[in-house]
Amino acid sequence: MGTSVAESAAPPSSAAILSPRERSALLAIARVIMPAGALIPAAGERAVDAMVAYLGRSPNVLRGYRTLLLGLETAARLRYGRSVGALDDAKLARLIEGWRTGDPARRTLLRLITAPLKAAHVDTPEVYAKIGIPWGVTPPPRPELPRFVTERTTRLAELDSDETLECDTVVIGTGAGGAVVAKELAERGHAVILLEDGEYHGRDVMNGHPLDMQRLLYRAMGATVAVGNTTIPIPIGRAVGGTTIVNSGTCYRAPARIFEEWRARFGLDVSADKMAPYYERVEEVLGVAPATRAQYGRTGDVIARGCDALGYKHAPLRRNAPGCDGQGLCCFGCPTDAKRSTNVSYVPLALKAGAHLFTGARVEQILVEGGRAVGVVARRHGPKPRTLTVRARAVVVACGSLLTPLLLEKNKLGLGSGQLGRNLSIHPAVAVVGFYDEQIDAHRSVPQGYAIEEFHDEGLLFEGAFAPPVVGAASFPVLGKPLVDLLEAYRNLVCFGFMIEDTSRGRVRRGPGGAPLITYWLNDHDAARLKRGIEILSRVYFAGGARKVLPNVHGFDSFESPADLERFRRAKLSARDFDLTAYHPLGTARMGRDPRTSVVDDDCQVHGTPGLYVTDGSVIPSSPAVNPQMTIMALATRASESIDRALG
Repeated sequence: MGTSVAESAAPPSSAAILSPRERSALLAIARVIMPAGALIPAAGERAVDAMVAYLGRSPNVLRGYRTLLLGLETAARLRYGRSVGALDDAKLARLIEGWRTGDPARRTLLRLITAPLKAAHVDTPEVYAKIGIPWGVTPPPRPELPRFVTERTTRLAELDSDETLECDTVVIGTGAGGAVVAKELAERGHAVILLEDGEYHGRDVMNGHPLDMQRLLYRAMGATVAVGNTTIPIPIGRAVGGTTIVNSGTCYRAPARIFEEWRARFGLDVSADKMAPYYERVEEVLGVAPATRAQYGRTGDVIARGCDALGYKHAPLRRNAPGCDGQGLCCFGCPTDAKRSTNVSYVPLALKAGAHLFTGARVEQILVEGGRAVGVVARRHGPKPRTLTVRARAVVVACGSLLTPLLLEKNKLGLGSGQLGRNLSIHPAVAVVGFYDEQIDAHRSVPQGYAIEEFHDEGLLFEGAFAPPVVGAASFPVLGKPLVDLLEAYRNLVCFGFMIEDTSRGRVRRGPGGAPLITYWLNDHDAARLKRGIEILSRVYFAGGARKVLPNVHGFDSFESPADLERFRRAKLSARDFDLTAYHPLGTARMGRDPRTSVVDDDCQVHGTPGLYVTDGSVIPSSPAVNPQMTIMALATRASESIDRALG
């Protein structure tokens, strides 16, 4: 099996990093939230040491964690007059349970304190063996890369000096938007330079350990978060491939009604028929096809069983992973390269056609002369700083919806309408867990392989959502014995989720250190839609034979039977009562004909700045109602034709 970073690095004891009071508190918390079960041993020193070593890779993160711990310490002294580490287990358990079931602020703080500790305890081969699940994978050797990949890829750190280059088009970002434009234009004979902030990681480093992969492949170790009337994680990728390297590979076309809305509201010359050729080109490159039984496994079986009993439409999901063997690690780097994320599809095709890729290149400046975009300046900071200036006839920004508006705003571009950074939609999502008497072994299938399609027109899209035990341990809202019982029965669990076509909107601004500051307010309409989705999915579980359901909603640790759903239906819930995540930030540089209400035009060119284009999810003007990867790629393919015409 693979070796995790925590295991291989031989981290120093937390005693060398924490104060005695902090270490004593963490040991006590670990003991209470993860007691010994029938199979899993109690959490202790090893878990604390591993967690501190992991968080310590980012000094700011560890500093913030210690501040959170101080909050619980203060509460213990106010209530009992003693420190956390000095409390007996019963009193500490009462204090923690009070926070777990208390006001939203305390619930959030407790989750931030306990989640990394729970994950660190579970992330060992011993615990995985106890519950009968493989711990990571042995990464296969990286296949010998074609010469056109190695010769046309350069790490900025490897440059001997600062350089200035010229090309037809410079593309910033290698995800769903940027990689497509690079490939399309390079194959049309244009000189293309790709710039990527992250690095080019091969499958030889994909060891299947979520914590390792979060550090390697995700921006801010996956800790990108939206704040508002609730807190919603929005993890995004940072590597060649962008977020496509860590998504689940689900490939939907946007419904026809979405294009009609964009035509009516934003004046866009789009329709399902006009977009079909672009979707087809993308689907051919990615090898899109419905998931097979071997890929969706028994998760799909029990969902189908429940849907059939209730008369709901259901089907396998379409995915971009021909040859997938169902290891279930899509969100943590595919160890077989079966998932055709852009790092193994569009980027190599762009390089084969003559493009050149620079990695570790953070673009800080967009050059404008005479009102026209004429290039960019990328830099690498650190012990060996380098500057790369690229002069180009067209500049394509594809940094994603959370970073593109920051780059444009920093360079005072795209500001005319006042909409830059606004109109953020995210597809808020909820995961619901079903517990069955039978073994499901969902870890032997892809996380998203099956769908309930009955409720698409209601703005509810149900898809699989299974995750490895280390992620489940961190995210389950229960603590103590109920948590341990769940983990020991992991092979009997199904985790399915859904996202909503949100009408709520958020905003992205520049935050401390230049990081995105994301605000988002979930409205009552969307909260009601989330509640309905949880009820529907719970009924599907029970109809398919589930013994109980864990809805991940405050005040409802579990539904023991369909009768419990009546109390849930009557409950008045707010945004803070849902345990939300989101994976599809969109709309922060939205497309439209009118420069007074949009940032880019029908061709994805920034209003008022010829030669400057945006081709990532930020141009999507409203929620596409489905996973957006295919729509981003289809729109980028369409924009490539416009850029090609402009280049002549």
